[in-house]
Amino acid sequence: MSAPRLEIRLDRIHHNAKTLVDQLALRGIGVIGVTKATLGLPEVARELVSAGVTRLGDARIENIEAMRRAGIGCEFTLIRSPMISQAERVVAHADVSHNTEIDVVKQLSDCAKAQGRTHGVMLMVELGDLREGILPADLPAFVGEVLRLPNIEFRGIGTNLACQSGVSPDQENMDVLSSLADSLEATFGVEIATVSGGNSANLGWALSATDAGRVNTLRLGESILLGRDPLHRKALEGLYTDAFTLVAEVIECKQKPSKPWGELGQAAFGFAKTRTDRGLISQAILALGRQDTDPDGLEAPDGMQILGASSDHLVLDTGPTSPAIGSELGFQLNYSALLRAMTSPFVTRAISEGEGRPEDRGLEVGGPAA
Repeated sequence: MSAPRLEIRLDRIHHNAKTLVDQLALRGIGVIGVTKATLGLPEVARELVSAGVTRLGDARIENIEAMRRAGIGCEFTLIRSPMISQAERVVAHADVSHNTEIDVVKQLSDCAKAQGRTHGVMLMVELGDLREGILPADLPAFVGEVLRLPNIEFRGIGTNLACQSGVSPDQENMDVLSSLADSLEATFGVEIATVSGGNSANLGWALSATDAGRVNTLRLGESILLGRDPLHRKALEGLYTDAFTLVAEVIECKQKPSKPWGELGQAAFGFAKTRTDRGLISQAILALGRQDTDPDGLEAPDGMQILGASSDHLVLDTGPTSPAIGSELGFQLNYSALLRAMTSPFVTRAISEGEGRPEDRGLEVGGPAA
């Protein structure tokens, strides 16, 4: 088998998705499964749908197109505001898109009319995280313009928190979102069918709130794929955190001093981490680097420590062990490391259904999604 590679456990993704879908359903909240970290990998998309996810969301229209070509049958939402230059593709392949600019919605309207389609529009509201969003005071005028556009269906409102500034979803900002939905219905006489409270960072609030108000949808990616809460990067109870393992091959292993010598300047990617003098250590180099993943988002095997990385090399203190040349080591990943590894053309994928090593289970191996 080639390395580096991502070993992907579909059974664990299925378990995480079904667990969250079932838990949130008890609170009247549906799930949009976010596929962007896997580049719209069809095998993962099918697993989400089979676990009860009825809508899929992705930030790239290219990923949505790939899932369409693979025959994934569900509603697709483009969760990044569309580029106006891609409006024709967005209307052709996404059922719904998240929007914050009226000029873009007007272009979507023109394209939908030309294609004989109706395109759904969700309006994103700025509630403090300072990424995308319409300011609440500007929302009524924006909605008024949207409702006048042909071939556009106003689906609802949403917000995004925690991604840019780390602002936590809580009862206060979720109540603001609910109040905006009530106000828009009263002003325009329309039904706000979807009120999207945000992403995986909302789970703590959603599963503990005494009243979810109008919030009836969450967009979940990291919590399903990695079983973690993005706010604190802690494992979520009852979920698997090891659905993905990044495997790399050892290309050097030697006893070396623990501290570099000579005059120090900047390394290839800025100043290197300061090392303390611990005498000789067992140091291994793996064929894995920043061109393949985010080394800062990797968790080393037990007893080992990541010392640093360059474009193509990951350097480990292997502790009391000395891995053989050609042997492989597996790493758990955070969201950043997973996203980068999925994007790299040098990282292959080993997709399995269940227990055991991938080569023992009728493995499917491939590169990045087309």
